[in-house]
Amino acid sequence: MSADSITSGEYIKHHLQNMTFGQHADGSWGLAHSVEEAREMGFWAFHLDSLGWSIALALIFFFVFRSVAKSATTGVPGGLQNFVEMMIEFIDNSVRGSFSSKNDMVAPLALTIFAWVFLMNFMDLIPVDWLPMLAGWIGQTFFGADPHHVYFKVVPSTDPNVTFGLALGVFWLMLYYSVKIKGAGGFFSELAFQPFGKFGMPFNLILEGVSLISKPVSLALRLFGNMYAGETIFILIALMFGGGLLIGTFGGLLQLGWAIFHILIITLQAFIFMTLTIVYLDMAHLEHGH
Repeated sequence: MSADSITSGEYIKHHLQNMTFGQHADGSWGLAHSVEEAREMGFWAFHLDSLGWSIALALIFFFVFRSVAKSATTGVPGGLQNFVEMMIEFIDNSVRGSFSSKNDMVAPLALTIFAWVFLMNFMDLIPVDWLPMLAGWIGQTFFGADPHHVYFKVVPSTDPNVTFGLALGVFWLMLYYSVKIKGAGGFFSELAFQPFGKFGMPFNLILEGVSLISKPVSLALRLFGNMYAGETIFILIALMFGGGLLIGTFGGLLQLGWAIFHILIITLQAFIFMTLTIVYLDMAHLEHGH
């Protein structure tokens, strides 16, 4: 889809809209062909692009690391094996530095989170028009759809449903290990009797409850906010390519500079999400006061 075939506002809205599948107002199920239709589908609608890319990137991570593990050699490692070993060592050092208890699940979880979130963020470096244009061409050629009504977002971490899904998974693990390690009574006492003692239980529950809930919310919103802002900037820069040779050339240089800087952002956001996950799980394993 070219930016000069529609208005700038329509172009931005198109690139920020997910491919939504759900129930229409007449009771039938199908894809939304406008932002209004997607909104009417409500909570139980599915973002097929976010789900599809999330699963595809997870499979890429799984098969690459599995193939390296199966073909690993004790001799001089190849380039890919060396890269994987460096990543594993980096994750191992991060876990050792932030997790004081013993749980064999934490390091594999940290590796999975870092690699998966990084791959989802990395999709932001693909030019914003390439894959949406391909999706529009496929929809028009094979299904007779108007390409302006074919929505296709390729960065899963710009979808709050994805980031909240990841954060809620971490939150469930926090609750699980808090109860498993401390017992239901011990976990409740942390919420009810700290920091003001047993006589301040109502205030303690409010304060500790807000603190507990804020952890997954901050995880999800931090990742979503940073990636959504980065994607929006790429879209705004892409509009410059329709403004003539001079503005388009400047837009190309600006896009290159932002892409180079964005490599740091996508890596940092994956690292922050992983590190906070390790820290939150460590807190779940510790008794109060340790």
